[in-house]
Amino acid sequence: MDLFDYSNEKGQTGAPLATRMRPRTLDEFIGQSTIIGEGRLLRRAIQADQLSAMIFFGPPGTGKTTLAQIIANTTSAYFQQINAVTSGVNDIRAITSTAQERLKFEKQKTVAFIDEIHRFNKSQQDALLPFVEDGTIILIGATTENPMFEINPALLSRSRLFRFEPLKDDSIQAILQQALVDKERGYGNYSITLDDDALAHLVNVANGDARTALNALELAVLTTPSDKGAIHITLDEAEESIQERILQYDKSGDNHYDTVSAFIKSMRGSDPDATLYWLAKMITAGEDPRFIARRIYVHAAEDVGLSDPNALLVAQAAAYAVDFLGMPEARIPLAEAALYIATAPKSNSVIRGIDSALEAVKKEQTGQIPIHLRDAHYKGAKQLGHGVDYHYPHDAPDAFVDQQYLPNHLLNHHFYSPTQRGHEKTIQKRLDYWLSKKEK
Repeated sequence: MDLFDYSNEKGQTGAPLATRMRPRTLDEFIGQSTIIGEGRLLRRAIQADQLSAMIFFGPPGTGKTTLAQIIANTTSAYFQQINAVTSGVNDIRAITSTAQERLKFEKQKTVAFIDEIHRFNKSQQDALLPFVEDGTIILIGATTENPMFEINPALLSRSRLFRFEPLKDDSIQAILQQALVDKERGYGNYSITLDDDALAHLVNVANGDARTALNALELAVLTTPSDKGAIHITLDEAEESIQERILQYDKSGDNHYDTVSAFIKSMRGSDPDATLYWLAKMITAGEDPRFIARRIYVHAAEDVGLSDPNALLVAQAAAYAVDFLGMPEARIPLAEAALYIATAPKSNSVIRGIDSALEAVKKEQTGQIPIHLRDAHYKGAKQLGHGVDYHYPHDAPDAFVDQQYLPNHLLNHHFYSPTQRGHEKTIQKRLDYWLSKKEK
């Protein structure tokens, strides 16, 4: 008996379990209480059938399309759904043209739900704008991407944004348990036992994605042999159904940038455990190790700098190891370099120093190079006084000479200010010593 015969035997033909178990009303909707809970703006708008343009954004399996379908079941407006992957400007024109006629002759509004709206390019999004603005259509867009990056500002300004978060474990558990007892759409008519540790595994590995959890439950039910009509799903069956957590990570999307940001801030914040966690997430998601190495390299100079100059050397070695070793071995030097930065004393004096100097070059008047610092090697330079009165520091005690190096208008200006952390303590002592010699 194959999977399809087994499915038919249990009467579970047709759509997948995740589709069948979609909530039909707001009362059936589980999770997202911050946007759809009792008394919330969106819930009130749906119940009152007073909808305006809105964008739903968040990870897959968190209820964006489901909520749109609930709206379709409750609104008095005509509901039209398209997917941006398979639709274009002609489809938009057809929808808006029909919507205009419907509004004119039937006095009925049109709700246009566009799934994966981020797939529309700028011109396609622009084609929607006048019809959203004049009320011809009530736009509901759904996207897994950050709308600030993917949706035109003009369209954003006319829409309310609703962020869908990954579902909490108790919500995923409730959804799975509902599927087991629902006699109309789930497995309520069958004798199915799901062990507690098996349920916990499905919840944990689903990672906040209801669709993933329901798909895994369905696979476990369909592939577990029955004993006199009873199905017992143990941890082993659950692990076979869903073995690895699905990471929400798009190398060009906002999750990529958010993860990198968390990694950088963990190194800067001296948290080695968080540093390793975010590094592991990037490695697991298949992030380009060269990209990771570049971020480590930059922050060795930016966040550690001269408080521990070896940080830059360790980062350089890790970057070399990525090319020389390749993955997965390069994960070790990458981790070593990231941990070195996370546990090193911190100073951003280098970046503050160079940025301050760059600002001075751009905004201050152009300073003249002191005569004694100018090149004296080309023909006629000495006759012009170039290099005259320059004192070679190595000829002096301590290899230090008190002479002018900055242009006149920047005399006594300090770009570099060491901290009192790590090696910069030593640097500050040396600078103080040289200053004392200047004052004598």
